[in-house]
Amino acid sequence: MSDIYFSNVHLENDTDYFLYIGEIKSYGINLFLRESLSKIHGCRFDFISVVPDVLEDYPWLNVMVLNPLLQEHSSRHGSRVSCRVPAPAFMASVSKHPAVTDLVHTLLGRQKNVFIYMHESVPELTLDEIPGVSILGPDREIAHRLNSKIVQYTGLTGVVPLVEFKVCDGLKSLVETTDRLWEKWPDGIFVSHEYSAAGINAALAHRLRDITDTFVDRDATYLISRYLPHRHDPTVLAVVANERDIYIAGVADQCIEGGIRFTGSTFPSVLKEDDVSVLKEHTRAVGKWMAKAGYRGIYGCDFLIDYSGGIHFLEINARKQGTTMEFCCTLEQSLPPGSPMLPELEYFAVTENRFPDNTREMENGSEKLHWGTYNVKIGKPVRTGGGLPNSFDERGTFRRLARTNRESEVIILEHVGSDCIALSGSFLGRVVALGSDHSSVGRGIEQGKKTIERTIVEERYQ
Repeated sequence: MSDIYFSNVHLENDTDYFLYIGEIKSYGINLFLRESLSKIHGCRFDFISVVPDVLEDYPWLNVMVLNPLLQEHSSRHGSRVSCRVPAPAFMASVSKHPAVTDLVHTLLGRQKNVFIYMHESVPELTLDEIPGVSILGPDREIAHRLNSKIVQYTGLTGVVPLVEFKVCDGLKSLVETTDRLWEKWPDGIFVSHEYSAAGINAALAHRLRDITDTFVDRDATYLISRYLPHRHDPTVLAVVANERDIYIAGVADQCIEGGIRFTGSTFPSVLKEDDVSVLKEHTRAVGKWMAKAGYRGIYGCDFLIDYSGGIHFLEINARKQGTTMEFCCTLEQSLPPGSPMLPELEYFAVTENRFPDNTREMENGSEKLHWGTYNVKIGKPVRTGGGLPNSFDERGTFRRLARTNRESEVIILEHVGSDCIALSGSFLGRVVALGSDHSSVGRGIEQGKKTIERTIVEERYQ
């Protein structure tokens, strides 16, 4: 079909395959899962990635690119187009596409079952209705429910410290409620749809117009919360297996631009050890609450620390964080050899409600590398001139720097390539910088950002 943009799928004999379905940014995590499945099941495993990312080149093996919006956008712009597809639309398209369903049936003819691994479990992915197919991740209905901001704030009241909030049923209620709060919450009001992420479907409002310019759905349910001026936006990555077993991978510092837009993270956190300990304690409390709801797998918790030192919960991401790959690479270099990595922990959490016996958390201060990430996300359409070679061995870069005396290294990931129209909301590319300290990481991030931004030759308008 015309919406298959690229495919280099090739099946090897004597190999079982799992499917990764999601954006290419999480491709590397599957390398760890491949090794774990091979070890657990005693046979050779590999994976096939079904992704929506339209790039100039694909240095990865077994990739199928399916983008249901590409044909429409390319016809309109007369060129190759990079555009993000909402996860529900992508998963629905994947679930019914003949190229994917035929692949699944081909695999089932070779092996007893097919695992599906995803960045985020969503209800629209229905391939597991095929006998022999199972999702190796959180239950999709439970994950969807727990990603609701309304469910999070109402359910976690009294569990973790929350910022002041209110739920508004409809746009009229939103306007009337915020009208009473401008003076009481003078630093601003954070407004969000029930489902939002990375600043999408959300706004930091200081006046009525900030709301009416952004939100138009009269019947939607909105969450509003008091904006607190702050210096730190920490995030914690974790895995939950049951109410007692919650694994903390680490604490990173988020880069938030404009008060709401997430652009990247740095590790290790600059926070005091006492604050890191409190963040881990709160994240375990959230994990226990999620476990009671039936959630099993990787999740993240975002917080803020105000100027008086108060720690406040902001949201759960009931899915993998954008820096899950970097944490996998960090844990691999910091834990004893043979320690299970995050995908293996998730496998046991989902299939056996437990962690392996040799599970180890990383101790504070045991990290061997500093790193940072930055997403060069497009606010308005642009056209690229030249392309950039995409690194495909991020894991190897972590290994190399951990074992040598090199001060730093910068890698560019998933650049869209040359002569491409990148639409609003899409990634032009991502930067990962590694170093011996935060200063070298910061310099690397700036270098990578400028390298990617120099590929823009024209701003375009939709």
